[in-house]
Amino acid sequence: MTFVVTDNCIQCKYTDCVEVCPVDCFYEGPNFLVIDPDECIDCALCEPECPAEAIYSEDELPEGQEKFLELNEELAAKWPNITEKKDPLPDAAEWDGKANKIEHLQK
Repeated sequence: MTFVVTDNCIQCKYTDCVEVCPVDCFYEGPNFLVIDPDECIDCALCEPECPAEAIYSEDELPEGQEKFLELNEELAAKWPNITEKKDPLPDAAEWDGKANKIEHLQK
């Protein structure tokens, strides 16, 4: 099983989750983070650290967020690994909690 970064991370990109990951399974895009499902060890340390509450266990994905499992896998193969906390995007607070941000995802 794996954890999945979902819609609410888009345009926020808080990285609190990255610094607690014991296996460095996060990957960074321009305005979104993803988890490599092949590297995730299901430790659950990242989930409570996400200020945007955008990380879920794959078996607890909210309705409508199922597509993010495949998206995390796809983008983890393309994006660089991130292992240290960085500042969130400048307007993260404005985007946090907005629904249906997928159209803003920059690949």
